Amino acid sequence: MATTHNIATGNRGRIQWLYPLSIVTAIAMVVAWFPLGTLLHQQSQLSSTAQQIAVIQHEQQALATQQRTIATKAEAAMLARQLYQLVNPGQSLIQVLPGTSTLDGGGDPGYQPLVAPSSVSGAPVVHAPTASNGVSGFVSRLVRTLEFWR
Repeated sequence: MATTHNIATGNRGRIQWLYPLSIVTAIAMVVAWFPLGTLLHQQSQLSSTAQQIAVIQHEQQALATQQRTIATKAEAAMLARQLYQLVNPGQSLIQVLPGTSTLDGGGDPGYQPLVAPSSVSGAPVVHAPTASNGVSGFVSRLVRTLEFWR
């Protein structure tokens, strides 16, 4: 009887809040465990992978078209010459580089005007060694001979 008395009197208000609270808790649990974020992430990965597949298929079509164009031996030889500078056996490859028409320092250095020695600034000054006798004379001659090491 005590349980009936408690339900009938003061605990009835608590029971009325228990049902909505349990429904809200159940909804929160479903939302928390529902893999919505994972599904959205996987969907974005699938769309990016589909886009990559489309790009690769387009490249494959372009390569198939290129394969059909260079199927002949003459086309393959022409591309080998143009792209890889390959030649047939017994031939030699000579490359002629384009020249420049400006004389302001570009092009062949043989066409540039000579420079007067007095107009050169910042050139290292080389002094003639003084003559000395004995061992130091030999050493100085040896140093002059090996001067390119400096």
